[in-house]
Parts: sequence; C-alpha cells; structure tokens
Amino acid sequence: MSVPCNYAAKLESEIYGCNSFNDAVMKKLLPLKIYSELKQIQHGEKDLSAEVAEAVASAMKKWALEKGATHYSHWFQPLTGSTAEKHDSFITIKHPGKMVMDFSGKELLQGEPDASSFPNGGLRATFEARGYTAWDTSSPAFIKETEGVKIFYIPTAFFSYNGQALDKKVPLLRSCDAIERETLRILKAFGDESKRIDVSVGAEQEYFLVDRKFYEERLDLRLTGRTLFGNLAVKGQELDDHYFGSISDRVTVFMNELNYELWKVGIPSKTQHKETAPGQFEVATIYDIANVATDQNQLLMRILKSVARRHGMKALLHEKPFNGINGSGKHNNWSIANENGQNFLTPGDSPQENLLFLLILTSWVKAADKYAPLIRSSIAVAGNDHRLGKNEAPPAIISIYLGEQLTEILEHLTNDIPYTKRDGEILKVGVNALPGLPKDLTDRNRTSPLAFTGNKFELRMVGSSQSLAGPNTMINAAVADVFSEVADRLEKAENVKSEAIALIKEMYSQHKRVVFNGNGYSQEWIDEAKRRGLPNFNNTVSALEQLIKPEFVEMFARHSIFSKEELESRLEVYLEIYSKQINIEAGAMVEMARRSIIPAVMRYAAEVSRDLKSMQEVSLPTEELEKIATILTDELSETIKQTDKLNATITKAISLEGDHLEQARFYNEKVISAMEKLRYHVDHLELYTDKKVWPFPSYEELLFKL
Repeated sequence: MSVPCNYAAKLESEIYGCNSFNDAVMKKLLPLKIYSELKQIQHGEKDLSAEVAEAVASAMKKWALEKGATHYSHWFQPLTGSTAEKHDSFITIKHPGKMVMDFSGKELLQGEPDASSFPNGGLRATFEARGYTAWDTSSPAFIKETEGVKIFYIPTAFFSYNGQALDKKVPLLRSCDAIERETLRILKAFGDESKRIDVSVGAEQEYFLVDRKFYEERLDLRLTGRTLFGNLAVKGQELDDHYFGSISDRVTVFMNELNYELWKVGIPSKTQHKETAPGQFEVATIYDIANVATDQNQLLMRILKSVARRHGMKALLHEKPFNGINGSGKHNNWSIANENGQNFLTPGDSPQENLLFLLILTSWVKAADKYAPLIRSSIAVAGNDHRLGKNEAPPAIISIYLGEQLTEILEHLTNDIPYTKRDGEILKVGVNALPGLPKDLTDRNRTSPLAFTGNKFELRMVGSSQSLAGPNTMINAAVADVFSEVADRLEKAENVKSEAIALIKEMYSQHKRVVFNGNGYSQEWIDEAKRRGLPNFNNTVSALEQLIKPEFVEMFARHSIFSKEELESRLEVYLEIYSKQINIEAGAMVEMARRSIIPAVMRYAAEVSRDLKSMQEVSLPTEELEKIATILTDELSETIKQTDKLNATITKAISLEGDHLEQARFYNEKVISAMEKLRYHVDHLELYTDKKVWPFPSYEELLFKL
C-alpha cells in the first residue's frame, strides 16, 4: 500500500481552497470597484458589463498561470447527467514566432461547443450545431490537478443559439430565481425586509470501492458499472456489522487523500463512514447554495474516481452494483434561508417566525402532494429502478415524514383542538388558534422518501450517480408554485396572520394524504398509499412520461423554468439514455455468456463427465456426482437458450428506434425480463462450477478484499 502524496507538511487551513478561485481570492486580486460590482452581479442586482468581465478574466489568468495551469475549460453539465469540457490553452501568437499568454473577457464570458454532439432532444440538429457556454458567476472556478497537469475550470451554463437550455444548470438557476421571487413576496407580506433568498443543499454521497484488479476482470463492471451476474457471498450485510464499522487501513489512506483533494478545490467534505453493505461508504459535504452544491457534487464524483484509481481501487457510483445487498443513493438535504442566514424551516423565537415556519412547512406538504409526479421523474434513471421500493431505499411513492409530534400539532390546529404539549421547551406563537412548537420536533425515518429532519427536508430517493440539478430544479419549481399561490392570498388579505392560519389549515387538510410517518418499506404502506390515491410510478419510463403532462408544462412556463419544447426534448433524451443503458447491459450479458461463461462451463461439465465415467469404471458411488452433472447440463442448456432469446429480444428493441417512448417501454417490459431469466440460470451455474474455472471474480472477491 503506497501513499501517493504527503500532505503532512501543510496545514489543512493552507490547503483548503488553494485551487479555488473563490471569493477570498477575488477580493484580493480585483480592484474594490470591480469586486463590489461583481458581488451585485452574483446577487442578481446588476448585469455583467464588459469592464467587469475583462478585469475578472485578467485576474483569473494571472492566478491560474501562477498556479501552473496551461489550459482553461468551460465546464458544463449536458443532459447526460455527467460533465463536459474542452481544453483551450492560454497561448496566443502576437507576432510570428512569439507566443504570449492571454485570456480575454470574451473568452471568459462565452464558449462555443458543438451543441448537436450532445443529447438535445431535437433542439439542435447537426446543420445548426451552434451552442453556447456562458460563465456562471455564482460558482467558483477551480484548478483540477492530474499527475502534475493543471487545468483551469470555469463553471458555465450551456444553451442554444435561441436561448433554449441544453443542460441541467440553466433550469436549476431559473428555478432558484423563481423560488427567491415567490419567497420574498411571502416575507414582504409578513413585513420582513429580506433582500435575497438562497436554497441551500447538502449532499450525502454513497459509493462502493472494489480492488481494481478484480474490476478489470469483469466486463459487466467495466461497461455498465454493475454486476450483471453473480451470487451473494456467504456473508453479506445480515450481521449489520458494516454500518459505521471499522474502516480498513487501505480505505483510510484513500479517504485521507480524497479529503485533501476535495478541500483543495474548496469542497468542504465533512463526514465519512462505512455504509450498510460490505464495500460501501459515504462522504458528506457541508451545505452551500443549490447551484454551487450541485457543481461541487459533480466534481466530488470525479475526484472520488481519480483518487480511488491512484490507490489501486475502483469507485462504483452505480445505484445497484451488486445483487442481494444494498445499493447506493445520494441524500439531498434542502433548506431555504435569507441573506442573514435565517432558515425558514426552523421554528423561531417569536410568534411571527413560528407562524411563518408552519406556513412554509405546509406549503411543502402541498407541493409534495401536488407535484409528486415531477419529483419522482427527477430521480428516474435505470439504476434507481433496482433500489427504489426494494427494502433498502424509499419506495417510488412520494410521501413526507413530519414526525409524530409535528403531525399532531398540525392535526390539532386544523381541527381547532387544543394541543397538550409534550415534555420539552415550548415555542409560543402568540396566536390563540396556534399551539406552541417544541424546538426538537422530529425523529429520523430512513424509510421515507422526503423527510423533515428539524430544519431541512431530506430527499432520499436520488440515485448515487445522478446530478443534484434535476431533483433540486423540480423541488424548487414545485415549492415556488405553491409559494406563489400563498403570496397571492397574503397580498390580498386584510389580516395577514388570519389568512396565514387559514392557509396552514387549508393546505394541510387538503394535502395531508401525502404525510406518512410509518415504515415506507412495508407492503401495508404500498396498499395504504393506493387507498389514499397517491401515484406509484414503479419504473423509470412511467415516471419520465409525467414530464409533459399539460398541467406541469403550464406550471413550468408560468415560472419561466422550462418551455414546452425544453420539456419535450428532455423526455426524448432521458428515454433514449434509458434505452441505451439497458441495451448496453443486455449486450454485455450476451457477450459474457457466449464468450466466457458457456465455454467455461462446457469444459467443466466435460471434466465432470470424465470424472464420473472414471468413478463408474472402478465401481465408486456416483449418485451425487450424477446430480451435479445433470444440473450442469440442464442449466447450461437453459443458459444457451435464454442467451439466444435475450439476443433476439435486443434485436427487436433496436428495430423500434425512432419511437423513443415505445422503445423504452419495450426495454423495460421485455428486455429486462429476458435479462432476469438469463441471470437466474447463470447464477445457478456459478454455484455448481469450480471457482478456479469460473471466468469472473466472485462477489466474495469483489466485496471482501479491501
């Protein structure tokens, strides 16, 4: 075990942010006038001028060159869900044979990648390929180091020639604007003079680590990120001894370097621990504004993989790398606060603050109920279908956990019943119709998809490989729309407090069907949710179809978050990505079965047959060996048959290209079913085949060798 780098020579405080062009660096390098104007631009109070762009570009170039960077990149997030980049050097030729380093305000502000080369759902054809990347002033630029090579990255938005969003960042920024606009209206009605509202997000990233040697020997892991065949090891997670368990020396050293690499680019990683499954871990970061937190999580996933590689490991971010044990998710913690840091999801110290808290809370309840299909669609990816509702992750049904005490308070309030306080400090609200609020209102419920945890909502359905942009865009849009309705009522009210109380009662009583504090893993809840009329989109395809429902299209347009064309393009792109992912997995199964598994088992079956014949010749007992030979023969025959059937099903699926919805449905209903049948027989074969003969590393080697 080697240590690739030694950080002991430097203090953590010196390392943190050393490769981030953050606020402190800008304050130091920019003239005061330019810095002040840039802060106004970041807060949406002013448009970006050429003068500011040139000054910032000059400071960026100076800083990046001093750090040793040779190239810069407009770093953006296309609809693939990952990131994209093109590297341009700082060099320019001023005179023949003379090179100088240059970086202009124009180069900072805008790049021009080929938009037709990225998934765009028809928004950009090859003959109209122009797309633009534009500097996102709110997200710090950074330097990424790879084996001594340094590239300067500038976070950008990606859009078409006519302004249509071609990425995940633009809608997220629009949704942040929408929720800020509507929240300020509510606050103004309460007499609050807040000037700015930020949505804060904190991510908890789960991942698996496997030894790279074993990873390289598995075609399925290399091509798809998950094992398509494989039996659970003798020991799994049944002893509950992995969660918060002791971390091995090898992984501890890896985590140490991971933290330092994250800190260098200004990502505040805070917590790390073992997760529930063997080989599974988590890293959590401190909150930041939604847009920055999203960028940081994208960068975190990339750094996670590169650091793991240096330590001879592979970081797996697929939602379900291994069958039979827990998969990986990403908890998205959401809160909302003003420029002074006042969190409006925290009960306050005054009656007015507590009234506002309950209003915000019940607005969330309404948003989760009214726009459940949109929230569900935002976490719809092929990998997530393997874990949602499988007793390891929340169900695909959107519900909210408020905790028993807060639910009791809202029930009593709605029904005008006096509330008998429990033990603990009570926060008075100063209105007779409202009870006092205990400071510690909630417990934890890991089975809930949306849980209120005291001062934030935690969305636990996000897949581990997903961008945070989509879920937060949908949450922001849903909450902003309800806030807009609330603001309309408050602005027209003669008595704001009375109207707020009426709204709290109304929203909770009409939408409390979405509140559930019990075990979300249970079949009882699935049945109860159906009785309540809650939607249950149990696969990616049915969830994605919700994107273009007329009522949702109208809502997005009302808040200028998505146009109808942008939504239709996303549906097309996401369905196409889904189909391609399943196609790759199915193709890999056929490849592994035909070229590796079937030949290996045929050789082993022949060996068993020879051994059987030899034993019979000397009159040794052969009954048990005959059973094994029969199983091998039968399962091998079924494996060949199911491989051929799967291959034929893939061919049929490919023929449906052009109709994205029909094709995605076929992959979901037919191809996946054929894959499961083939896996059943191959996994059964593995149990009866000599380990030395089996062509791929086993689960035991993958999960218990770190």
